[in-house]
Amino acid sequence: MANAKFSIKYCVLLPLLLLVSIILFVMPTEWFGLEGLTLVQQRTIALFVFAAGMWILEAVPAWATSILTMVLLIFTVSNGAFSFLVGEGVENLGTVVNYKDFMAQFASPTIMLFMGGFVLAIAATKVGLDVVLAKALLAPFGTKPKRVLFGILVVVAVFSMFMSNTATAAMMLAFLAPVLKNLPADGKGRIGLALAIPIGANIGGIGTPIGTPPNVIALGYLKDTLGVDVSFGAWCLRMVPFVLVMLLIAWACLLFFFPFKAKEIKLEINADRKKDFHFWTVAATFIVTIVLWLIPENITNLNSYEVALIPFAVFVATGVFSKKDFEEINWDVLWMVAGGLALGTALMKTGLAKTLVDAIPFSTMSPLAVLIVSGVVGYAIANFLSHTSAANLLLPILATVATAIDLSAFGGTPALLIGLAISTSVAMILPISTPPNAIASSTGLVETKDMAKMGIIMGIVGLILGYGVLIFVGF
Repeated sequence: MANAKFSIKYCVLLPLLLLVSIILFVMPTEWFGLEGLTLVQQRTIALFVFAAGMWILEAVPAWATSILTMVLLIFTVSNGAFSFLVGEGVENLGTVVNYKDFMAQFASPTIMLFMGGFVLAIAATKVGLDVVLAKALLAPFGTKPKRVLFGILVVVAVFSMFMSNTATAAMMLAFLAPVLKNLPADGKGRIGLALAIPIGANIGGIGTPIGTPPNVIALGYLKDTLGVDVSFGAWCLRMVPFVLVMLLIAWACLLFFFPFKAKEIKLEINADRKKDFHFWTVAATFIVTIVLWLIPENITNLNSYEVALIPFAVFVATGVFSKKDFEEINWDVLWMVAGGLALGTALMKTGLAKTLVDAIPFSTMSPLAVLIVSGVVGYAIANFLSHTSAANLLLPILATVATAIDLSAFGGTPALLIGLAISTSVAMILPISTPPNAIASSTGLVETKDMAKMGIIMGIVGLILGYGVLIFVGF
């Protein structure tokens, strides 16, 4: 059976994907039926399809696909590409991307946040702090695997309501490391626990107006463009129950698809481990980092990306983090994320994302159709672009559309704009869909098919339930 799947993947699906990608790359732009489509945008479409297909098929590791995609982008759609592809004689070329913009993704703020989180987790494991923290964090939920899973979902979601979901996921990885190690290797419960990190982080951010950037952007357009003011309390009153219901559904799905083999989750702390200078250095740095992540940026003027570098600097300076410890950083995950960021850069800077959105005739649709289409499009785009980029792309268009149609029967303008914020936040199909997804992938326990399965379920349920709240409860 395994050989049959192997043969289908490499002898049928992979050649088919390559053929489709090549056809999309070389066919006339007119055949796409998109007004104003340029050659650079066409090539981006081809590489987009190639990358998405490779990530789904897992014909090669996800990080390998990301690096290959980034290299292909540099050599086909950047100003550093082959001259016969971007030279002056090429007609309908369009806007090429500076090759430095692609290479910069290897050291983007997101990558630095990941690296800081990994360093924090490695140091915590090295001195034994991770076991202490995990036991303290999970204590209120007992030792039953089902309760522990729900506890992790809730804890991650609550943290994500007030701080970066990426920072939350990085922090929780340190907490969960000893739990994952202690579970039976032949059981599926470890997969469920690992997936609880991105699911809790992505869903939790919906609970408050400040939980995720799309929320803030949507509220900004509602107030500044449409004159609709939604208070912090009004948002939480509707969205916190939504988050709780989503977490309960996620909990049930995770237990169904990834049942635990272990009867209990019990952490044994090694009493012989000495709490020396390194232990207390890591503990103090851990606390300071989390506190700075929790404090609003407008107070400290420090964003979560900058804060993530503090552990790196402290641990290197104090000798906690050695040269050998660098080998434990999940470099493959960093490169995988960088490739996803590069693809998002291509979509935005070539103008392809705007061209695709402009091709959707929102102004000619019925109010209900606008709600449905905008939600589906936002969800689809956000699985490949950052959630913030997807919101920035679609919300200006929807804010304009909202002034020309009557949405009073379907929750009013808040349903349209807040619905888009929700649809982008529940996009979590692939490891590159969100940083928390990539962090879960870094555990080595989660396959893309498992993430896609849960991502699709949570996406569909989130869209239906989210728009149901907005239409029938309203703001």
